[in-house]
Amino acid sequence: MEKVNNTSPLKLNIKRTCLIGFAFFGILLLWQVYDSICPTLLTELFMDVFNATSEEEVQYLVGIMMAFDNLAALILLPIFGNLSDKTKSPIGKRMPYILVGTFVCAVAFPFIPILFHYHNLVGMIIMMFIVVIFMMMYRNPAVSLMPDMTPKPLRSRANGIINIMGYIGGAFGTVVCIIFSLSNYLSGKGSWEYNNIWAIEAPFLIASVLMVVSALVLFFTVKENKIALEVKDEMSRGEALSELEEKVDDDKPLSKANKIMLILILVAEFFWFMADNGISTYMTNYTIYYLGANSSANMINTIVGGVGSVIGFAIGGVIASKISRKWTIVGGIGIVLSSYLLWMILGFSVPSLHEDSGTFPVYLYIIWFIKGFGFSLIHVNSYPMVVELTNSKKIGKFTGLYYASSMGAQTLTPILLGLILLAPESTFGILPIYGLCCIALALIIFLFIKNVKPVKTNFKKGLDSLGDNDL
Repeated sequence: MEKVNNTSPLKLNIKRTCLIGFAFFGILLLWQVYDSICPTLLTELFMDVFNATSEEEVQYLVGIMMAFDNLAALILLPIFGNLSDKTKSPIGKRMPYILVGTFVCAVAFPFIPILFHYHNLVGMIIMMFIVVIFMMMYRNPAVSLMPDMTPKPLRSRANGIINIMGYIGGAFGTVVCIIFSLSNYLSGKGSWEYNNIWAIEAPFLIASVLMVVSALVLFFTVKENKIALEVKDEMSRGEALSELEEKVDDDKPLSKANKIMLILILVAEFFWFMADNGISTYMTNYTIYYLGANSSANMINTIVGGVGSVIGFAIGGVIASKISRKWTIVGGIGIVLSSYLLWMILGFSVPSLHEDSGTFPVYLYIIWFIKGFGFSLIHVNSYPMVVELTNSKKIGKFTGLYYASSMGAQTLTPILLGLILLAPESTFGILPIYGLCCIALALIIFLFIKNVKPVKTNFKKGLDSLGDNDL
């Protein structure tokens, strides 16, 4: 192993970071299919079981079911984070959880549409629950791999690469959902038993297969224990170059300033996920039931948003190295807020472009591109800010805190928005107002964060950033 001196530039191993990104590829691929299709499947079953006359009547039940899964994740994410921090095995501390979680999810996931097809509401909910539990076993350790192997100043850049890999997975899941349109299945003739089951089964089956492939690529190319020894010196140097005014001491609890910073980040994160997940949970229903448009239009919209996100992921770390992670996130929140405001204004001022129009308005593609870019600046820097507050022995625990906050939001927001939709005269047109309120709260809270300093990190650029360390 090459010796690293204290003055040489830090270098990001892009090849290894991309390989670690296969974990996130599998996560977002499965999650995209899950979030795009499951709310509508639940809507159809609940309407039939309870003889509902409109879709809005059952959205609070849809929200509860989507949130119930997330509630389990809220509890399990910190648990699996702590467990993986303390695990020692020949294949590493994260890999055992990744492999078990992957294969259970891959087996259970394709049964969700099968149970829907045969009108088994209880069985479908149980299968969704199993998928989420084992996804959380997979998710925390998989995400923790990046900060395990990346010095603190380089984590925003590395997180950008990881997220690009994830969004490629999400985009692939979206394309699959477009090809096998949910609207085509729901508009089929005859009873559900005689509709073409492959129209809803194929996306789930493809996601399962690719999730297994991504986990196997990760397992055979990223050797945790070996890499941990190789990066030991650079990880130590990264500690000294963090953006914190008050440094983290391995032998002491968090300082008061660092605790306040952690709490503010997690609370702000809670509200921006309230906005994002609340809208994404009901966006397919907004498209089908509010606009009267084909669900594939929303899938295309998701891809457009993903393009904006990829651009943000590519440059978000570079921007943060110039103006700090805090102000990059503030800028991202401002961009998202502007996109929701624009959606609200256009949605209510142009009657032909909203309820029962039968078409998906072009302006939503523009808004989703802007929103995707803004959220990517937030996500690429917020997770590194959280793990900046800990040492290598507790990365899984702090990753659990980060995802517990997001899952807490994802637990509450479908229920809350579902209840709002129960109000008299309330329709899916409320989505932009809801998102605007939540993201505004996130901005106010995040502006109170202190204890950070702008750091210009000395890292290699261009081809030199590839490094010469072997996997």
